[in-house]
Amino acid sequence: MRAKTLAKKIANFTLSKKASNVLIMDLRKITDITDYFVLCSADSDVQVKAITDAVLDGTEKLGIKAWRTEGLSQRQWVILDYIDVVVHIFLKEVRKYYNIEKLWGDAKIETVEDKLPVVKKQTKKKSERVSKK
Repeated sequence: MRAKTLAKKIANFTLSKKASNVLIMDLRKITDITDYFVLCSADSDVQVKAITDAVLDGTEKLGIKAWRTEGLSQRQWVILDYIDVVVHIFLKEVRKYYNIEKLWGDAKIETVEDKLPVVKKQTKKKSERVSKK
C-alpha cells in the first residue's frame, strides 16, 4: 500500500473516534525519516486511547502492524510508527504546547474532515402548505 493511501486511511480511522484537527503532513521533500505525519487531537486521555485503538485495529485489518509505539501508558501524546507514516495522537493542550505543525512548517499540509452526509431540510411545496388565518 502506498504511504499516502495509508495516511488517508489512518486519518479516517482517527475520525471514526471523533478526533479533531486531523492533518496529513507531507514530509517527503523535507526529511528522510518518514514520508507522512498524521496528526490529530483528542479531548481526553480516554479519547486518546480510543483513537489509538481504532488506528491499531484498522491497520491490523489491512495487514499492517505498527513498527513501534510510544506513549500508550501516559495517553497524552501517542506515536504510532508505520515507517513511511508516523501517527501523532495528542491531547489538545499537549499538541498546542509542542506545535508540531510549526516545527515542520515547510511541509505540505492537508486537512482531513469527516464527510458525513448532509441531510437537507425538507420544505413543503407551496400547494401543501396550509394557511392558518
